[in-house]
Amino acid sequence: MERSHYEEHYVARVGWLRAAVLGANDGIISTASLIMGVAAASGRTEVLVAGMAGLVAGALSMAAGEYVSVSSQADTEKADTARERAEIAADPAEELRALAGIYEDRGLTPALALEVATALHAKDPLAAHLRDELGFSEHTEAKPLVAAGASAASFAVGAALPMATAALVPAAGISLWVTVLSLIFLAVLGAIGAKAGGAPMGRAVVRVTFWGAVAMGVTAVVGMVFGAVV
Repeated sequence: MERSHYEEHYVARVGWLRAAVLGANDGIISTASLIMGVAAASGRTEVLVAGMAGLVAGALSMAAGEYVSVSSQADTEKADTARERAEIAADPAEELRALAGIYEDRGLTPALALEVATALHAKDPLAAHLRDELGFSEHTEAKPLVAAGASAASFAVGAALPMATAALVPAAGISLWVTVLSLIFLAVLGAIGAKAGGAPMGRAVVRVTFWGAVAMGVTAVVGMVFGAVV
């Protein structure tokens, strides 16, 4: 009786998960910090205007930054792929020996390493070299549009949470409510990100909550000291 073998791994999520968690985290922290800085010196109207401006500008900035960054990675991958293709075409025997050497370093005997390298070269030498020599993988392939979209959307969602808080709570308690609820939002985000990536949740929750509290606290102090929007 044949049995299907299945193992659940999370590496395929790396591309979009990193951008989404970063975007949501930045959206919550930057918008909450901005609101607290403004609230320390202004009223609800100024808080909401500044928060909305921060949401739009931040989402666009995150998308642009992520797109440029990941595009640079994609350009490097394409250049290395073209270089490796040319090297294989120019001296396939030397590239075969190099691939066999990699497998020897990983623990195979010289004879077995050469046999494996020869088999892989017969099927798709470029794929073998990209994977085992350069470490490229379809799971971690650079996808600029996916990363930019995930980052922008998650930033907007994250920023909307402290914005909604500032709009709904009593004006006199905006700073306190935004602080408390934003830390809760960050803790939930840390837990969700860790769960999606198969990582321990406790460490992620503590890490994101601590640094979020530091960022919001510093901004609030600056707002109170200078009595102005920061």
